[in-house]
Amino acid sequence: MTSFPTDDGGPATDSPRSRRLGAAARVTALAGSLLDLHVRIALKEVDREKRRLIIGLVLLAAGLASLLTALVSAEIALLLWLVLVQGWTWVSAMLAFAAANLVISGVLLRLGGVYTKGPYLQETMAGLMKTTRALVGR
Repeated sequence: MTSFPTDDGGPATDSPRSRRLGAAARVTALAGSLLDLHVRIALKEVDREKRRLIIGLVLLAAGLASLLTALVSAEIALLLWLVLVQGWTWVSAMLAFAAANLVISGVLLRLGGVYTKGPYLQETMAGLMKTTRALVGR
């Protein structure tokens, strides 16, 4: 029976069970280090994405505030035109605006939902795919 030194300096037996446990420990250590690497990459990407998203949200909020002001002004002008020039009643003009606003906001919310879906952290996903392919052998 061949014996190899262990971590504590004593001899180890070369049984099939000890070889399987050693191989499992190496595979587990490899998987752990790969996951650590992917976590580090993901944290870097999140940091980059966080800054970009915060700046984008601030700019979007400013743009939306300006857009809201312009929209309210345009709706008041159009409402006055419908009532004073076209002869609509206030109630019918307000109902028409409410219906138009509901349709437009529904379309915009649906489009916004479609555009916000998607893969985030592409670098991490690419790394995981490469690791999976390497481990599977493809």
